[in-house]
Amino acid sequence: MNTKIYNNISGTILTVVSPNNPQTTANVKNPWNKILLWGAIAFVVIFCLAPVMWQVLTSFKFNQDISAVPTVYFPTRITLNHYIELFNRRPFWNYILNSAFVSIVSTALSLALGAPAAYALARLRPWGSRVILAGILIVTLFPGVLLFLGLLEIIQRLHLGNNYLALIIPYTAINLPLTILVLRSFFEQLPKDLEDAARVDGYNTLQMLLQILLPMTIPALVTTGILTFIFAWNEFIFALTFMTREDLKTIPVAAAQLGGASVFEIPYGPIAAATIVGTLPLVLLVLFFQRKIIQGLTSGAVKG
Repeated sequence: MNTKIYNNISGTILTVVSPNNPQTTANVKNPWNKILLWGAIAFVVIFCLAPVMWQVLTSFKFNQDISAVPTVYFPTRITLNHYIELFNRRPFWNYILNSAFVSIVSTALSLALGAPAAYALARLRPWGSRVILAGILIVTLFPGVLLFLGLLEIIQRLHLGNNYLALIIPYTAINLPLTILVLRSFFEQLPKDLEDAARVDGYNTLQMLLQILLPMTIPALVTTGILTFIFAWNEFIFALTFMTREDLKTIPVAAAQLGGASVFEIPYGPIAAATIVGTLPLVLLVLFFQRKIIQGLTSGAVKG
């Protein structure tokens, strides 16, 4: 137990900690707990970043170092030939623009359609809203790959092959349920007094949504938008099937086709360079909106 001693000179109470105090034992063990914690964090970080670092190093290696035995993990010399070859032999800038256009448009459509639907389910609660919400949950759990044959038939009937709409429409439809569910939880957390005050000031529902509520849900919009953007940017199956023209291909398809460009060798260097070029925009996007993403995730997880 701790012993308290009154100091007559200073008029303060001094606390003497007993050696048998459990708090003392816990404090002694704290350094080991911190060591184990930081060791676990370091292991997870290394485990997750090791493949990325391998690709980065491979993209700067010479071909001799890539195929060397034993393996050269950290090259003593670097080259940019793989990146130069990537952009000189193929219209890779065009692939980047195609991916960016499809991802931006599908993300904007998902947010533009999902925000009013989420607000209606959260606040207006139309007839059958529970059935609609259950249907959205079921659609969210349904694998998008199983829609492939149906989408292929629809695109053939509508003659949308080799058209940006062949990717924008499926991406928007697949991302819309997630957008509605995430934004609905944010709209439910907003105080209803704001809506009452807006109606007193003469705002209709659309004006209130656009001018008052949506600016307050910017972290949620950013978080949801980045999730939908990443899905559209990385999607492969639909882009491979619906886009056969070279000038309409996206980055995942172009990067995958690099492996079959030669029968005699596997171009590890250009493939690694294409992987880095395709990943870098997503990394920059997440870093730029990092604060908004954290706000969106934390505010969406805590009520009150």
